[in-house]
Amino acid sequence: MVDILIVEDNEELCGLLCDFLRSEDYTVSTAPSAEKALSLFEKYGARLVLLDIMLPDMDGFAVCKRIREKDNTPIIILTARTDKEDKLNGILLGADDYIEKPYDIDILIAKIKGIFRRRLAIDKLTDGDITLDLAEGIAKKGGLPLNMTAKEFELLHLLMENKGQTLNKDFIFNRIWGADSESEPQTLTVHIKWLRQKIEDDPKVPQKLLTVWGKGYRWEG
Repeated sequence: MVDILIVEDNEELCGLLCDFLRSEDYTVSTAPSAEKALSLFEKYGARLVLLDIMLPDMDGFAVCKRIREKDNTPIIILTARTDKEDKLNGILLGADDYIEKPYDIDILIAKIKGIFRRRLAIDKLTDGDITLDLAEGIAKKGGLPLNMTAKEFELLHLLMENKGQTLNKDFIFNRIWGADSESEPQTLTVHIKWLRQKIEDDPKVPQKLLTVWGKGYRWEG
């Protein structure tokens, strides 16, 4: 999962923004169209989306709405459209901020850092006897730390965030390892097995992390 997905069809502006963000040590992906943005987001995810409104195939409001239907990832709209109605529409659709072009890059960076700080402030995810400390990357069961790899932690976080939803195997693999990863899809099966050994009372009869045959996995907690 990348830190920031930039959805911008102006190649020069997108390149400059990429350079600034990467100089701040963020990982960045870019999309010149709504279709590409939604495809990238569905496959790999992002911790923050910077979204232009005027795109060649679908306006950014539609992209914002599509993302919000399934995910609470922070969205900052960056646009030359300054009408009050547009601003209200963006906020009502779930955007976290609405910034007019041309914008001050230092202010934008400060806003991005602020969003990441606030997200980290919500630093615990608890379900039953399982707790994830998101800031420290530590998982606990019944208050006792679990010896867990970074990928195991990411996988557990993704499943717990989507409690009750069956997540497709390909979706999970792309989110955690990425489609360009050299890892084999079988890696997911192995990590699920390892997770169950750590979080289930009886790994052979899982109650928390369930397999939905022919589809994927679901967290019941």
